[in-house]
Amino acid sequence: MSIEIIIGITVGLVAGYFVRKVQIASKVNSIEAKVARVEEEAKNKEKEILLEAKSKALEIVEEGKKSEAEFRNQILKVEDRLSKKEADLERRLGEADKSKEDLSNKKLEADKIKEQLQELKQQQSDKLQKISGLTIDEAKKVLLEATEKSVKEELVSLTHKLLSQTREDADRKARDIVSLAIQRCASEVTSETTTTAVTLPSEDMKGRIIGKEGRNIKTFEQMLGVEVIVDDTPDAVIISGFNSVRRHIAKLALENLIKDGRIHPAKIEEATEKAKKEISEMIREAGEAAVYELGIADFPPKLVQLIGRLKFRTSYGQNVLKHSVEMAKLAALMAAEVGADVQTVKKGALLHDVGKALDQDMEGTHVEIGKQIAKKFNLPEKIVNAIEAHHGDVEYTSIEAAIVDAADNISGSRPGARRDTYENYVKRLEELETLASGFEGVEKVYAIQAGREIRVFVSPAKVDDWGATKLAREIANKIEQDLKYPGEIRVMVMRETRVIEYAR
Repeated sequence: MSIEIIIGITVGLVAGYFVRKVQIASKVNSIEAKVARVEEEAKNKEKEILLEAKSKALEIVEEGKKSEAEFRNQILKVEDRLSKKEADLERRLGEADKSKEDLSNKKLEADKIKEQLQELKQQQSDKLQKISGLTIDEAKKVLLEATEKSVKEELVSLTHKLLSQTREDADRKARDIVSLAIQRCASEVTSETTTTAVTLPSEDMKGRIIGKEGRNIKTFEQMLGVEVIVDDTPDAVIISGFNSVRRHIAKLALENLIKDGRIHPAKIEEATEKAKKEISEMIREAGEAAVYELGIADFPPKLVQLIGRLKFRTSYGQNVLKHSVEMAKLAALMAAEVGADVQTVKKGALLHDVGKALDQDMEGTHVEIGKQIAKKFNLPEKIVNAIEAHHGDVEYTSIEAAIVDAADNISGSRPGARRDTYENYVKRLEELETLASGFEGVEKVYAIQAGREIRVFVSPAKVDDWGATKLAREIANKIEQDLKYPGEIRVMVMRETRVIEYAR
């Protein structure tokens, strides 16, 4: 390598170095300028922030001064009110002290007056003892006797007034409920009764019914369990039997035989089977119609069949099924008025005499049989109680049972509902009069209004006004315990004193 090349390279390197140094110095100066500008901007921003902070601090100080001024004003107002209250309390304390002093003075005056009254009372007592000749104890006794008599008279008067008012209110409410129920329940005044007479087209038919040597009539009676009475009654025969369903089957079978005209043992058997089926269908339809009419949908078919049997059962001439449906409607209306369970009342009323469907085939009263039927079909206890309590044999356990009993009395006692014999009518009146005559002080007893009311005349020397009130209640209780009767019996006790003199 030549020296010229080495010198050239050396000069290039030195020149490059100086150029690079100049470039670096230029960049450094540029960065320092930027840093200076940033510092200047930061200082300006700091000044702005400080000015803003000072401004906000001044605002806070001003608000604090205003709040302090308001608080001081409130304190001044409270201090002013407290000062006024303190002054008012001091005034009231002064008035109270004055009132206390006045009361003390009045108490002293009252004590003095009390002492004077005691002295006057003692003086009057001494004068009264001298005038009357009675000691204090004797005077007290006389006064107590007079007071007791006066109080007793007032008590009798008040008792009469309260009893009268209570009965009037109860009767009015009961009349409203019952009359509303009766008005809304449309039913027949007289019920259909069981008929056992069969009309014949001619007198010749009697001989055909009897048959040769009585063969036909004997077969008929043996198959149906009834007695056919052929007597001198024109164009009619009588069917007699204890069981009402059998009696109706026999009546229907005999009517069918008369229409057919052919009467012999084989035909009698055929007519009997046909009549049994027809009566069974009538029983089913009657039961279904009853539960449908009352809106009862949960009775089992066998129970509905028993209800239908009541169509052929009567009591005092009143059809039992119609009576049960009627009283179910009455009971439902009364239950709605008093807020009782309407469905329970309907079911209890419809089933209250269901025992009469089987009492001709089973031993026991219809109440006992009805209770057994209800338990057999797992009916609710309220319905069982309504059945067993409707004749007063047991106590009510629910208001529904009481309503069923009331509806039974209403349905059975309304005019025309039932027929009664003259002997039973007279017997009931005699029982009423005999029962009331057994009480002490009773002189005369009269049963009137078909046994709906009894009037009891008492001796005024033996029975006073208070005793008359007590006697009326005792007679009513005795009637409720010992006698069975439909509806209500009014007990009227009459006490009077008559003094007669003659001027001659």
